[in-house]
Amino acid sequence: MALKKQQFWNEKVVANLPLTPQIVWQQRLFSYVNHEKLFSRPTYASFIKLLDNYNAHVGTEEEFTKEQMKEQDIFLQEIMKTEVMKELYKFLHSKNHYDTEAEFVDDLKKMWFGLYSRGKDEDDDSREIKKKKVSGFHNWIRFYLLEKQGIVNYCSHSYDGPWTSYPDVLGMQFDFDGFYKQVGSAFIGSSPEFEFGLYSLCFIARPGKVCHLKIGGHNLDIQTYTWDKSTYGNGKKYIATAYE
Repeated sequence: MALKKQQFWNEKVVANLPLTPQIVWQQRLFSYVNHEKLFSRPTYASFIKLLDNYNAHVGTEEEFTKEQMKEQDIFLQEIMKTEVMKELYKFLHSKNHYDTEAEFVDDLKKMWFGLYSRGKDEDDDSREIKKKKVSGFHNWIRFYLLEKQGIVNYCSHSYDGPWTSYPDVLGMQFDFDGFYKQVGSAFIGSSPEFEFGLYSLCFIARPGKVCHLKIGGHNLDIQTYTWDKSTYGNGKKYIATAYE
């Protein structure tokens, strides 16, 4: 995968653009991704099937079909086969968060996919439009797929992480379906299990707080937010959003 690193747009100019700039951006964030090989891997393929299960507009109540519920189960089954998620379970089990792997997986499903509606002012990673602004949208795979369709237009980046290999972190500005995102961050080149595991760890350990980590010798902060209008189980909270 090749990522365009060059800064094409003046940050001060971009920052002062209207929230829905009527501009056709001529550059792309991704110049090449071997998606046929990469996205055929089980965790990638099962993750991509989840992406069309959510409405982009905040305030739209979801009602999942049996097929969509099955897609959630398949995704969880596939990521739990990976070393990343196996290690995460071992760690959380050692800290007495979960007694069994089945309990862990069940909690992940409720935490991330619980059936609940969001208010008009809430944000999460699957719904990106709030008050005519882009909110959320922190996943590079979704960005790549929508950029290929011409729905997302990359404008510029204001932060390029210190990592010399993938996954990396990029802070960028972009236009999504006619709505402008002034500041957005995302891992670039990370696997679904890496992001899902990292965000889950931070949410379980420090829900609604900043999680300070060190990855590849460099510091990284993960911010999570809880959904406070409803709970599941014994007062547990759903995850509203998480980002780096």
